Amino acid sequence: MATTLLVAIDFEEASRQAIDYAKQLAAPLGATLVLVHVYQLPVYTYPGLEPNILPGFHQEVTVAARGALEQLAADVSVDRSMLREGDAAGEILAAARECHASMIIMGTHGRRGLAHALLGSVAEKVIRQSDVPVLTLRTRAT
Repeated sequence: MATTLLVAIDFEEASRQAIDYAKQLAAPLGATLVLVHVYQLPVYTYPGLEPNILPGFHQEVTVAARGALEQLAADVSVDRSMLREGDAAGEILAAARECHASMIIMGTHGRRGLAHALLGSVAEKVIRQSDVPVLTLRTRAT
């Protein structure tokens, strides 16, 4: 059975480290790497303000995100990448199911206290809901 490692990325340093680790892990396993990036456009509606007030904005963001993801995949020699829009944790889990991932690998920001409470943790949500093992890597101190 083919082994697929899904690496969730957000273009931060922790993501780069997750890719490096995943490549080291994939080599002896003969595993395939798949990168996934999830973006979410903030949509706020107020009386008199329609979400489509900036025509083309959604498409521009999608094109920019796709370009950045494809460039990163080429830079790190990963052949397959997935771009998803929506809730990060939910879309990472959906991508893992879609590509039949054996493991999800992702970097973490290591937020604590109030920052964690306010911003939540995508990694924590993925860990709690994943059907496959999740490996998290915290950014190394520089």
